[in-house]
Amino acid sequence: MVRMTGASGGPRRAYDSPMPDVTTHDDGPVRVITLSRPEVRNALSRTLRDALRAEVAAAEADGAVRAVVLTGAGEAFCAGLDLRELEATVALSPAEHREDTVQLAELLTAIVRCRKPVIAAVNGPAVAGGAGIVTACDVALAAPEARFGYTEARIGFVPALVSVLLLRQVGEKHARELLLGAHLVDARDAAAIGLVNRVVDGGPVLDAAVALGRRLARNAPGSLAATKGLLARLPGLGHDEGMAAAVEVNVASRTGAEIAEGVRAFLEKREPAWRA
Repeated sequence: MVRMTGASGGPRRAYDSPMPDVTTHDDGPVRVITLSRPEVRNALSRTLRDALRAEVAAAEADGAVRAVVLTGAGEAFCAGLDLRELEATVALSPAEHREDTVQLAELLTAIVRCRKPVIAAVNGPAVAGGAGIVTACDVALAAPEARFGYTEARIGFVPALVSVLLLRQVGEKHARELLLGAHLVDARDAAAIGLVNRVVDGGPVLDAAVALGRRLARNAPGSLAATKGLLARLPGLGHDEGMAAAVEVNVASRTGAEIAEGVRAFLEKREPAWRA
């Protein structure tokens, strides 16, 4: 049993963490999920990968949670795949390699498709698969000391999964330089090319991410989910198809309970009472 305390010193939710490599706590409507293998810079072992995916799913299913923050324990966000595990996979069969890769792809997809906003609080280096996790999040805030790199080519690996996400976010030229260069970039350079939204100065990046999560949590949960779903579809659509998809989402939002409550709350000068 673990008990967390909030920034104000008050109690947070007590819980039993289902897996040891990931810890969670709630800060109001924000679920903070922490990668917790600081002794190996939160390297992405299979156990951690599965734990993270389970916690993202649990946060998505919990009606009291309106936003999710991912961060790392210690000085790093995530150093990428656990290289000791990766070395041991060399002898796997092609089918086993495929299954292992699919599991990692499903983790990134779970983050991307989570119906709730997911924010990365990048407290330190985010490398290879760690950078991929950041790229899968809706919003990324970085501490000044954070570093980012898609370094797979340095060890003869291919950053295949993260390239799907990275290309959409930073454009082809920046993606090519990052993936082919396999180098590290600092937080400010990452912000300049759109890899992260902003660098947080003057305070802990986790506090800033939780504050952002609280702000996003004030918005209608169905509206946020529909917006995320539409944004996921648009990159593969032409103009006419994109507009057609947007019309359908717009029409659906005009007839739902959320807009009725939102307009009523605005006119009555009160906060909306959103349902989970």
